[in-house]
Amino acid sequence: MSYRNASLPPKERVQDLLSKMTRAEKIGQLVQPFGWKCYRKLEDGTVEVTEAFKEQLKAGGVGSLYGALRADPWTGVTLETGLSPEQGAEAVNTIQRYAIEQTRLGIPILFGEECSHGHMAIGATVFPVPLTIGSTWNPALFKEMCRAVAVETRAQGGATTYSPVLDVVRDPRWGRTEENFGEDPVLVAEMGVAAVEGLQGDDLASESSVMATLKHYTAYGSSEGGRNGAPAHIGLRELHEVDLYPFRKAVEVGAGSVMPAYNEIDGVPCTSNRYLLHDVLREQWGFDGFVITDCGAINMLVNGHNTAATGEEAVAASLKAGVEMEMSGEMLSNYADLAIEQGWMDEADLDLAVGRVLEMKFRLGLFERPYVDAKHAKAVIGQPEHKQLARRVAAEGAVLLKNERATLPLTRKISKLAVIGPNAHAPYHQLGDYTSPQRREQIVTVLDGLREKLSAEQTEILYAPGCRVRGEDRDGFPLAMEQAIKADAIVVVVGGSSARDFGEGAIDLRTGASNVTDNSWNDMECGEGIDRTTLYLTGVQLELVQELRRLGKPLIVVYINGRPITEPWIDEHADAILEAWYPGQEGGHAIADILFGDVNPSGKLSVSIPKEVGQLPVYYHSRRTRGKRYLETDLSPRYPFGYGLSYTTFEYRNLKVEPAVIDTTGEAVITVQVTNTGTVAGAEIVQLYVSDLAASVTRPEKALKRFEKIELEPGETREVAFLINREQLELIGLDLQPVVEPGAFDIIVGPNSVEGLVGRLTVE
Repeated sequence: MSYRNASLPPKERVQDLLSKMTRAEKIGQLVQPFGWKCYRKLEDGTVEVTEAFKEQLKAGGVGSLYGALRADPWTGVTLETGLSPEQGAEAVNTIQRYAIEQTRLGIPILFGEECSHGHMAIGATVFPVPLTIGSTWNPALFKEMCRAVAVETRAQGGATTYSPVLDVVRDPRWGRTEENFGEDPVLVAEMGVAAVEGLQGDDLASESSVMATLKHYTAYGSSEGGRNGAPAHIGLRELHEVDLYPFRKAVEVGAGSVMPAYNEIDGVPCTSNRYLLHDVLREQWGFDGFVITDCGAINMLVNGHNTAATGEEAVAASLKAGVEMEMSGEMLSNYADLAIEQGWMDEADLDLAVGRVLEMKFRLGLFERPYVDAKHAKAVIGQPEHKQLARRVAAEGAVLLKNERATLPLTRKISKLAVIGPNAHAPYHQLGDYTSPQRREQIVTVLDGLREKLSAEQTEILYAPGCRVRGEDRDGFPLAMEQAIKADAIVVVVGGSSARDFGEGAIDLRTGASNVTDNSWNDMECGEGIDRTTLYLTGVQLELVQELRRLGKPLIVVYINGRPITEPWIDEHADAILEAWYPGQEGGHAIADILFGDVNPSGKLSVSIPKEVGQLPVYYHSRRTRGKRYLETDLSPRYPFGYGLSYTTFEYRNLKVEPAVIDTTGEAVITVQVTNTGTVAGAEIVQLYVSDLAASVTRPEKALKRFEKIELEPGETREVAFLINREQLELIGLDLQPVVEPGAFDIIVGPNSVEGLVGRLTVE
């Protein structure tokens, strides 16, 4: 059979296999059931496939399984009931072997896994969340991290992952802000390219590569009111210039899969939007992978968007728009055949979708190497090198927002240090959403990190949580104050939590998102399904910080959270503020490294932090026509995009634009000298913004176009050069086509979005 001949091109193998398939077998390839429901763990740690799964295979087959190794409250898989890395690999082999040996054509299953910030399986490394990664401004570091994630995931048989998330954040009240890199399309695009290159490697068929899935396509981060999946009110020009841009750049480097967003744009759900899924994605960009829906998205066309009256109509609308696989739903298996019989779509529509799925299976090498080595999985998953990498990412992604009177770094000779707050010693609170259950010894809290950091010193560490993230209970205040009174300095760790609630009714069983609950044990205030109306600290955390401030001791606030926090009182009264986001399993070490100066903070904000919620939206590249001010305040954020302090200082000099005049197809080189004018080594993120002074359409005041992270010793000067060409100067014109218009452009180079040297470039 030609389709088994590895020497033939994938497309030729696809055509041979398609010619042998029944309609039921074709539909089966587009179906993706929940993987954790397809097997049962036995007492000896092995697994057996369920009867229900066997029946599905008999009925026509299963193309893919979602989250076979996923462990969390949705799946019900815990540390006690779950599988070790070695057992997980063996389980996937068992399922794969049954599917290949017990079906007529022996088509291997594509195992899809969640890997937003590490494989969501027991034992895998938990890296910082994407919002932390965005704050590193270091795509090369993120690419290295993605290689580690790919190694751990493929070792257990996962061949595709549902990441990276390339949404551009507009309203940080959105609970999924933590899953995104930030508010700027160029920064998001750079991280997206790094993710694709890191996850997919040089060869998709490699045992260290997984297929990337770009999501959520598109404008998912532009939802009305910051509510998850709400409509996106966005025009075509902005859609192409901002929200589509990261997806286009990631497609250009070969991303294998794309996931449409749940939301609608101007009344058209992304799941059935042919303009997005076919005209733009395939015709304009040349995408040659396959499109998979988000969980339950086709059903939403009937029950949610109500753009289809029946299941068969919804299925046809999705497939004809450009969808090839349905994530964890039953619409295709129930209605695809009926949709063809009733004339809603043709057999050719089905063949096109199936062919694209099969081609990616061939490119992934699943027909030649469907099984994995369980011993290899045991060796590479959670290895020490990956933990060290997680620590480095967490340290580079932490942002120093305030440091009055050089409060930080702390001296190791400090006699007594108070560590206070609900997030100082709460392992799950620092991990973020989409995290598997963790053994306690795998997680380094801030308290753990500080204790280890000072283990050889005479410092006494005094700890008290004080309160919880949510709730009005102040019973912990007296102990917190008692400990703080005895200390020379106070580190108070507050913020949020995306630790999923195990309580009844807390999980949307259809999509896996969290539901808002009032369960007394629930501290979750961020994550998928947890949107907010404010950005204040929840519960009585602010009161705790205020009580500690009254002691008059040096007060360092550490935020651990998944979205920006707006607390003007803390901004004014804290001596130092460190924003760590969700720093992952090694977060405690990374934070301790920064607090005591073993690491000089270099992170910069990838989202603007407003003074108050009433300013939203407050992203930096809003258009010139946005207005001037409110009655109560202006439009400036508390901390601007690109902002972050260091333990040293940097000076920018000698900005040059050469040549200063180019034509519409030309290019210019921008150079600037950056000097470390402080006393310690440090890293600086040099940022280049372009301001189009006059254009045929309204432009942003400025827009990030280039950036580079450099390291400088005290007194060292380095010249940084950026190339500016058509891509950095073009806009989407009146005819909705990209164009470089003649005119004057200001080139701004500096440390953040509000400071910098200005040069002039003229396009003739």
